[in-house]
Amino acid sequence: MLAAVMVVSCNDTETYAEQRDRENSAISQFIRDSAITVINEDQFREQGYTTDLDDNQYVLMQSTGVYMQIVRDGCGEKIADGETATVLCRFTERNLLTDSIQLTNQIQAFSSIPEKMSVKNTSGTFTASFDTNSSLMYTFYTTASVPTGWLVPFNYIKVGRQTSADDEIAKVNLIVPSTQGHAYASSGVYPCFYTITYERGR
Repeated sequence: MLAAVMVVSCNDTETYAEQRDRENSAISQFIRDSAITVINEDQFREQGYTTDLDDNQYVLMQSTGVYMQIVRDGCGEKIADGETATVLCRFTERNLLTDSIQLTNQIQAFSSIPEKMSVKNTSGTFTASFDTNSSLMYTFYTTASVPTGWLVPFNYIKVGRQTSADDEIAKVNLIVPSTQGHAYASSGVYPCFYTITYERGR
């Protein structure tokens, strides 16, 4: 039920630059195949920090190379400056080089175990760590560090809890390059596509 973690092996003679070229090609191919419209941060700001789902828009964050689509901006409030919050996530991780799902907690076997992390906002810069007692990411990648790419949405989404039928928790799609991913992605130089929901924990 759970796809095995796949680490991309590289030719011993392949340079890092060649690995990055391969990664960038995989990202470009995914964008073409998925009919994604890429917008810049200026257009994103002009649109009120939203992405048009009808046009399948993703904003490219220049400083990180992460492409982000906000499917739902969430209910409740943003994580405030100086606040540390518990955040629960459900996610699916796809390796874009192998076009395979590597990890997900959105299957029945793990439906009762959301990813749990502690997130701190320091003047708009977010840091986070996984709860080692409730984390598939920690179990499979053996580090409590949250991939930097996962933190990009926090400046733009609200992180609350569903208290009525009309409330919807935040949901994003992310294309995360290896430089913003977990240690395996970084060492293997491969990009991942994530679908993630963010909900405030207790």
